[in-house]
Amino acid sequence: MHTTLNLVNDLVLAAPDPGGGGPKTLPDVIEGIRLWIMSIIAVVATMFLVVGGLRYMAAGGDPAQVEQAKGNFKSALIGYALAVLSPVILTVLQGIIGG
Repeated sequence: MHTTLNLVNDLVLAAPDPGGGGPKTLPDVIEGIRLWIMSIIAVVATMFLVVGGLRYMAAGGDPAQVEQAKGNFKSALIGYALAVLSPVILTVLQGIIGG
């Protein structure tokens, strides 16, 4: 049976080394950058998708509003493509830098 004290001890033992383990290597840094870039681009693309959907629903047959909504959908598609391609771009950059 796990008591609260045992649970706290388990968490303390599972905690990462406070020393940090030394400097990160270039591939580790690039992997972190890749994850941040993918996350930010995916969030922005999702916002464009939502705004486009709301504009399309609120257009009420107005062709100008429908075109703006389509523009938002295209921007979202480009954003998702960039999020998917960011690992490839960063891998190429890593090869150029020499990591």
